[in-house]
Amino acid sequence: MINFLTDSRSATGGLLRFCLLAAAVFPGLATAAGLEPCRIEIVEKSTGWPVPLVELKTTHGVKFISDNAGIVAFDLPELMGRETWLDLRSPGYSVPADGFGMRGVRFTPKPGGTHRIEVGRDIIAKRLGRLTGAGLFAESLKCGLPGGPDESGVLGSDSVQNAVYNGKMYWAWGDTSLAHYPLGVFDMTSAVTEVQPLKSFEPPLGLSFEYFRDAKNLPRGVAKMPGAGPTWLDGYTALPDKTGKDRLVATYIKVQGYLEAYESGLCLWDDKTAAFQQHRVLWKKSAETPKRSPEPGGHPARWKDPQGREWVYFGNPFPTLRCPATFEAWDDASTWEPLTPQATLTNAGGGRAVTPHTGSIAWNAHRGKWVTVFMEANGKPSDFGELWYAEAPQPTGPWGKAVKVLTHENYTFYNPRLHPEFTPDGSPILLFEGTYTAEFANRPEVTARWNYNQVLYRLDLDDPALAPAREP
Repeated sequence: MINFLTDSRSATGGLLRFCLLAAAVFPGLATAAGLEPCRIEIVEKSTGWPVPLVELKTTHGVKFISDNAGIVAFDLPELMGRETWLDLRSPGYSVPADGFGMRGVRFTPKPGGTHRIEVGRDIIAKRLGRLTGAGLFAESLKCGLPGGPDESGVLGSDSVQNAVYNGKMYWAWGDTSLAHYPLGVFDMTSAVTEVQPLKSFEPPLGLSFEYFRDAKNLPRGVAKMPGAGPTWLDGYTALPDKTGKDRLVATYIKVQGYLEAYESGLCLWDDKTAAFQQHRVLWKKSAETPKRSPEPGGHPARWKDPQGREWVYFGNPFPTLRCPATFEAWDDASTWEPLTPQATLTNAGGGRAVTPHTGSIAWNAHRGKWVTVFMEANGKPSDFGELWYAEAPQPTGPWGKAVKVLTHENYTFYNPRLHPEFTPDGSPILLFEGTYTAEFANRPEVTARWNYNQVLYRLDLDDPALAPAREP
């Protein structure tokens, strides 16, 4: 029996003797003074790039997730110095299965040690990292490595809208989680960055957002439209008015219950208040008007037709409406031309047709085509986590053969947004982000820190794996 000494003169000596005894009985255990983690570095075998969002799980169920630098700080005292098996799972990345079909790695962690794991990439898209949320480099910091941008206070951000306005990239996100209470911001948070905010198109990724904040320095809502329930924006774009001044505009909906829209309208950004103001109501749900008419929503894309007329197309993913690319036309419903989007695409791999659900389009100078990345409706293996790429000669199509570029086993990745502004004109690199969430999946285990956040991917358009999308 250990006799713990309690008088002040001998307390330090007693603690020291206890630690020495513990070290003798449990030689793999770090001292009570603290445990230096074992650094695990996860990289893609073919490129050597760090791989974020890799889950490692011990045989007794402790999970670790690699951060934006592909780092895991392994700090379990009970496994230090012991041979340890780690299951490895990651959307689109893997290691070979063993004879029992298990995919993982075995190593012996040591305090202050380093272990490198190489994984293969099974998808066409390359994961660059998480854009939003907290702890982007948390595992790295635990290992004493440099971190990324300062913590924003945001823990989770729903789908993104972007527009270039006043020489900056303006960002707006849906429902946003904060640390101080389970209920966060439900009327769109917003931030600005440079128009081309990335110094590199390789991981690790660390994008610093300048959020619009309240008096308590918390990210605040920027779209407090009248009425109960959350406010969501889409159709977010900047259009010149008749004086030549750009106006930042959007379409809003008010939501009640579970995803039930009861009002929609147009709103305008006010530079003085740094917030959107209601412009006019387009629709209110009633027995006479149960459904919305076509509106300038979704993700906008600009196009100049062969006659030199400039248009803005609105859709999610494919255009459902267009109008001349001016503020006055956006404000005048008589100029809105409803469009019928292509309902399905042909799977380049053969088999069933592919039905788009959400996504965006953009002109790509490198390909000389319009390109899209979209989420499939009711895909396999994940209902709302299968992402596809396709091309078209015009924004309205026809869209050619679709190539799957990203997949999830039982997780959702919805509302993908292309970022053509991030790369120089003519670049063969195409970037897109989407919302990584457990919503609409079959009760998956939630991925700590990553859930309900935006993740950025890269496509190399000259990749031979995308060649089937170029076939007629």
